[in-house]
Amino acid sequence: MNPTNSPIHACLFDLDGVLVDTAKYHFLAWKRLADELGFEFTEKDNERLKGVSRMASLDILLEVGNVQLDDATKIALAEKKNNWYVDYISSMDESEILPGSLSFLKELKEHGIKVALGSASKNAMKILNNANIVPYFDAIIDGTKTSNAKPDPEVFLLGAEAVNVSPEHCIVFEDAEAGIEAATNAGMRSIGIGSAGTLTQANYVVTSLADMSVEKLQRIMTQH
Repeated sequence: MNPTNSPIHACLFDLDGVLVDTAKYHFLAWKRLADELGFEFTEKDNERLKGVSRMASLDILLEVGNVQLDDATKIALAEKKNNWYVDYISSMDESEILPGSLSFLKELKEHGIKVALGSASKNAMKILNNANIVPYFDAIIDGTKTSNAKPDPEVFLLGAEAVNVSPEHCIVFEDAEAGIEAATNAGMRSIGIGSAGTLTQANYVVTSLADMSVEKLQRIMTQH
């Protein structure tokens, strides 16, 4: 079925950079690793890591630094980076929730629209608990429940299955190109969070969830 103009019964959200401001902590941890390895890793470089799994992110980082390492060393470095990241996020709280996220999640629940998380993060539950937003989700699919990284559609297809909604009735909110591509691969429509110049494959782009409401969502989806 062509998803165009299908009513929306479920919203699937990426976590980092969409609902909560944890992307900065990923950058700090990756930059710290690059510093330790002796090369510069910039915020521009970090854009390539958005929506990408931990090991794939490490491969990109090593490519930036033109560093070749064996698999055992890479696994140890990924673990070191993750330990730093977990340290950084352990003190986060509701103040890290991005503008508009909470009110939009509440409004979706009030309108009976299912809400699912679709995140590559293996630390998603820790972040959701610290931000106190677990109760707003009907299903949580994170990196502990998936084997394939975005742009593979697995995480979103599992989310749709968990809330019992077919893909053509789902809309994905993503801030990464790989996530938008994963939504398309899942047969779902997508709303990009960020820049229209970057998220060119999204059906629609907004600056943040502060620009969203259920009424606007329904209006957008009848046009796309």
